Amino acid sequence: MRQMFLLFSHKLTTQQEKDAKESLGVEKFVALPDDLQNLWSNIPPELKELDEYLIPLKEFIKANANEGDYVLIQGDFGGCFEMVNFVKTLGLIAVHSTTKRDTVERVADGKVEKFSKFEHVIFRSY
Repeated sequence: MRQMFLLFSHKLTTQQEKDAKESLGVEKFVALPDDLQNLWSNIPPELKELDEYLIPLKEFIKANANEGDYVLIQGDFGGCFEMVNFVKTLGLIAVHSTTKRDTVERVADGKVEKFSKFEHVIFRSY
């Protein structure tokens, strides 16, 4: 059974789930446990090195993923770089979601308000 581990700070959209199932053959989505999700979503910007900080995430992935599984990795650039390189050593497939942005601007009370809507397009391999 092909799995997709969710190493990002959002919930999957219905469109992302559908695409992962249809285009990648994903049968199961694996969210991080709450403590690890908090760790990933709150990488301290003052850390110069992330090796030690990311150990719990690496241990979770190593213990639960199987070769050929997908890992959706999005977030802190340094954290992403580190985790993409790590999961590849395990024979996992690192991907990120590409999006199309639709922006609307309007003037209200003399101020310009900008609204952006992001729509999933495809999963791209790192």
